[in-house]
Amino acid sequence: MATLDAGVLSRLGRGSAPARVLGKRKPARPRLGPGHPIPFGVAIGPTLLIVAWVLGSASGTLDPETLPAPWTVAETAGDLISDGRLQSNLLTSVQRAGIGLGIGVVVGLVLALIAGLSRIGEALVDGPIQIKRAIPTLALIPLFIVWFGIGEEMKLLVISTSVAIPIYLNTHAHLRSVDARYVELAQTVGLSRLAFIRRVALPGALPGFFTGLRLAVTISWLALVVVEQVNATSGIGYLMTQARTYGQIDVIVVGLVIYGLLGLFGDLAVRAVERKALSWRQTLGD
Repeated sequence: MATLDAGVLSRLGRGSAPARVLGKRKPARPRLGPGHPIPFGVAIGPTLLIVAWVLGSASGTLDPETLPAPWTVAETAGDLISDGRLQSNLLTSVQRAGIGLGIGVVVGLVLALIAGLSRIGEALVDGPIQIKRAIPTLALIPLFIVWFGIGEEMKLLVISTSVAIPIYLNTHAHLRSVDARYVELAQTVGLSRLAFIRRVALPGALPGFFTGLRLAVTISWLALVVVEQVNATSGIGYLMTQARTYGQIDVIVVGLVIYGLLGLFGDLAVRAVERKALSWRQTLGD
C-alpha cells in the first residue's frame, strides 16, 4: 500500500494533536469539556420557559387566542394521539430528518477528508461549499422543485445539503489544525494513506466532527420545517399547515413543541455519543 505523499503535510496546519498517534500521549483532559457528562443544568432553561408559560396563562397575561395555555395544548396533543394523526405524521418527519441527516453527514465528512488531505481536493471542493454556505436553503427550494418535483427526493435533498455544510466546515477546520509534527512522524515511519487517515486524521478531526454534528442535527429539523410546508401531504409541518388554514393555534403550538423536543433530545443524544467517543479516544491516548 502506498505511503503518504508530501502533499498531505502541506494540507495540515499546526494545532491540536489527535488522541493517540504512533504512541504519543495526549495531555490530560480538563474537568469541563465536551467529553464529560452532560450537566443536569441543560434542563433548567426549558423548565423556566414552561414555568413562565404556565404562570402567564394562569394569570391571564397571555391571551389564549394568541398562545393557548399548556393544559389546552396538552389536551389537543392527547386528541391527536387518540385519533392516530400525531403518531403517523411524527414518524414521517423523523424518517425524513433521519435519512437526510445520514446522507448529509456522510457527504460532509467525505468532502472534508478530500479537501483536508489534498491540495487538488480543496481546490475542487472548498469553493462550491463556500458558495452553498452563502445561499439560503429557502432560495434553493424553487430550483429543487423544478428539478426534482415536490416528492420525497426534493425534501431529502434540501435536508442533506443543509446538513453537509456544518459537518464539512467543522471537520475540515480540525483536519487543518492537526499538528504537522505528527504528519512528519507518520511519513517517517511509512504509514499508508489509509492508516494515516485512521490513526491521525480522523482522531484529530473528531472534536470538530461532533461540533458539526450538533449543528447538523439542529439544522436538519430547521430544514424539515421548511420542506414539510411545501406541498407536503404528511409530517408535522403538514399538520401545522393544515391547522393554520383552519385557525387551530393549539395544533400549531403542539407541532412547535414537538419540533423543539426533537431538537433538544437530538442534541442530547449527540452529546452522549460525543462523550463516549472522546472518552474512548482519551483511553487510547492513555
